Amino acid sequence: MNYILLVPILVSFFLTFFLIPKWIKKTKEIGIVWEDMNKIKSEKVSGSGGVVVVLGFTIGVLFYVAYRVFFLGSHNGSLVEIFAMMVTILLLACIGFTDDLFGWRKGGLSKRSRIVLVAVAAIPLIAINAGRSSILFPFFGEIELGIIYPLVFISLGIVGATTTYNFLAGFNGLEAGNGILILFGLTIVSYFTGNSWLAVISLCMCASLFAFLIFNFCPAKVFPGDSLTYAVGGLIAIVSILGNFEKIAVFFFIPYMVEFILKMRGRLSKYSFGKVLANGTLDLNYDKIYSLNHLSIYLMKKINVKPTEVRVVLSIWVFQILLIIIGFILFKNGIFNN
Repeated sequence: MNYILLVPILVSFFLTFFLIPKWIKKTKEIGIVWEDMNKIKSEKVSGSGGVVVVLGFTIGVLFYVAYRVFFLGSHNGSLVEIFAMMVTILLLACIGFTDDLFGWRKGGLSKRSRIVLVAVAAIPLIAINAGRSSILFPFFGEIELGIIYPLVFISLGIVGATTTYNFLAGFNGLEAGNGILILFGLTIVSYFTGNSWLAVISLCMCASLFAFLIFNFCPAKVFPGDSLTYAVGGLIAIVSILGNFEKIAVFFFIPYMVEFILKMRGRLSKYSFGKVLANGTLDLNYDKIYSLNHLSIYLMKKINVKPTEVRVVLSIWVFQILLIIIGFILFKNGIFNN
């Protein structure tokens, strides 16, 4: 193990950790604050903290690039992929921040605008023809898709992951914690499939998210905003595309596919929040289940456990961890035998 590679990871962590308090102070001064919805008394909390997370992640990755160039003398290899990735992530963060500024209460960007802009953000990956254009289809075997792969599958992957990652949200620490879990799972996959550079990049985001989570866990002092969810969702898709392990990433992403189905049930108009009772516990806002958050509250009530915001978040984290473990078991031949 090359311990110098800890430097970019630590840079991502400490830069985010030290800048978040400054971001909290500044956003409160200029009015970028949102209501904390799952509390008896709704507080105004600093918003769009994902901007700092993406900054910490970006600087950490650039430290890694500098190590590759100045210490290893590498001027090619995966550097093109890294910079294409970073351009896409920064574009996604900018789109998410714009959506934040437009205000989620007022609908933010239109659904069509989000999809089009996220598809545009995928262009750097399309331009370098990222990933492997041959796909194994059931009954048909491996099929070479050629130009269809970057134009269609890369765009769909990034649009799908970015927009659906934004759905499972609304509880303190949920988005950042799930991002850490999925990306750490993909870090292990990257390492054992011979993509150690993707492992370092994933860990940079994990470190930045962990520093953010310290301030975002209940009771939150800062919210992530779409600037974080767009960037993290996009990174999950990009890492899986560049590492050619899309099937594993899709399996890890099952909670978000379930969330999408539940949101579609409510025609994308139902919120994921719970209804706060006088004793501080949560109840369902609606007669039906429109989110995994609602399902968690419902199941806790069924087993006579008092639903709280922290318990809902922890239950979804446990669900995510179980899926990652099952994914390692199901795909162990493709991960550990490379």
